[in-house]
Amino acid sequence: MLDYPTIQDIREARERLQPHIRHTPLLRAEKMEKALGCQLWLKPETLQITGAFKIRGAVNKALSLPRDDVANGLIATSSGNHAQGLAYAARLLGVKAFLVLPATAPEVKVANTRALGAEVILFDGDNAARWKKTYEIAAENGYAVIHGFEDPLVMAGQGTIGCEILDDLDDVDTVIVPLGGGGLISGIATAIKETKPSVRVIGAEPALTPKYFHSRINGERTSLPLQDTVADGLRLSVPGRNPYPIIEKYVDEIVLVDDAHIVAGMRMLANDAKLIAEPAAAIGIGALLAGAVAVRPDEKVCTVLSGGNWDLCDLGAVYQRAE
Repeated sequence: MLDYPTIQDIREARERLQPHIRHTPLLRAEKMEKALGCQLWLKPETLQITGAFKIRGAVNKALSLPRDDVANGLIATSSGNHAQGLAYAARLLGVKAFLVLPATAPEVKVANTRALGAEVILFDGDNAARWKKTYEIAAENGYAVIHGFEDPLVMAGQGTIGCEILDDLDDVDTVIVPLGGGGLISGIATAIKETKPSVRVIGAEPALTPKYFHSRINGERTSLPLQDTVADGLRLSVPGRNPYPIIEKYVDEIVLVDDAHIVAGMRMLANDAKLIAEPAAAIGIGALLAGAVAVRPDEKVCTVLSGGNWDLCDLGAVYQRAE
């Protein structure tokens, strides 16, 4: 199998997913436009069935596997949103899901994953340690492993977002995508650049985890010390092996956004668009607020709101401007 999704993979994913997910709307955010300096549209994957985009890739991969391969169950590690997507996919197939989540995962993501019928294993370790544990459990029990961003069919599922954006706004100029492991932007950038190369695709990465930003400067995948960021869904220390070359090929620019602007983006989305977004989802708005993305007043910009799964008490603290 190729290590990257083709445009045909993405089109096939769209057909496969159509009965199982939502084509989320594209919302004009006119109230925010003056402050951000462009014409703005929001792609709210916060309104997806599991509250995040991850359901697309997880379901696409799971439905592509032979039934014998998934009979014993599905397994992955995740900060939370891929876990919920995989749990949903397992329920569709009538098999068990096992998710290795970080001990620090937001409780709402843990609770939502369990509510979908999955078994949650909380593990105190970094991403590499969690994956090592995941593969050990999979080997012992014959579970099918579905990686949240390295798998080409997972990337293809995420790429269906790019198709929907072009369908709903065919003259879009710029698309801003949160950048964590790289699976989301790899799929979206492939879908957009293979369909309409003139559209600018920008990755927004937390300033505290600038792995892709520095990898681009260095011309190779670069691992950095892991730091805490409010955008927990984007917190990784090393770029994905398979997403990296796709991002280098198709993503026009990578910008860094500090936590303060990410939080300000969350507040703006709540106040002006009436949308609840977790920090990772608000990073595109944060990038525009920070002036990290150069835009024109007549430019049609779409920012992907990747998910809305965050504890209400933490959201309340953000909205009340608490530390």
